[in-house]
Amino acid sequence: MKVRAIVASNLRRIRVERGISQEKLAYESGVDRSYMASLERQLKNPTIDLLERITEALGVHLSELFVPPPKGARFPKTLPKGRHPAHRPRRKSVLRDQ
Repeated sequence: MKVRAIVASNLRRIRVERGISQEKLAYESGVDRSYMASLERQLKNPTIDLLERITEALGVHLSELFVPPPKGARFPKTLPKGRHPAHRPRRKSVLRDQ
């Protein structure tokens, strides 16, 4: 597994374990949310300074991003999408007699 993939996997795993959204982590790290998403998708090559800011926001040591996952481990799933609860009851439409 390449280093960029290891960093991306660990970044997402730690973020999801702590229940932090990409948007919140990006804000606390001083980067754009889309850039944070690109890091997790292995599309960007972050600097050590940026990784340090991210790990400070996550409350972990920088070295935790470089620990290879166990063999056979799958890429971590993301948090549920959106800013609203996953399920909202539908409003019933009521037709009034006129």
